[in-house]
Amino acid sequence: MREYRDLAISAATIVEVSYGGVDIARLNWLLSRIRVEPVTKESARRSAGLLKEARPHGHKYAIGAMVAEVALRLPGPVVVLTSDVDAMAKLCGQRVRVIGL
Repeated sequence: MREYRDLAISAATIVEVSYGGVDIARLNWLLSRIRVEPVTKESARRSAGLLKEARPHGHKYAIGAMVAEVALRLPGPVVVLTSDVDAMAKLCGQRVRVIGL
């Protein structure tokens, strides 16, 4: 069984993807094979700082900021897959490669 420890997600992403249409058993299988980075008080503060610097509007960017914070704290090279390339690029800057889905 291959594990993908070089893949990481923010714990906040679990909340973002857990909606009615998601197969929870399949999600749990995936989560058992990748690294889930915690959201701590310090990482939340850094995420808030990213929002303040990048100035995206609205609470809908809060999870994106937490994802960006994880990407920025990981050793490079780092790639983020996202449906909101513009916002994630603003949050991550040049240190992270952002790819749209």
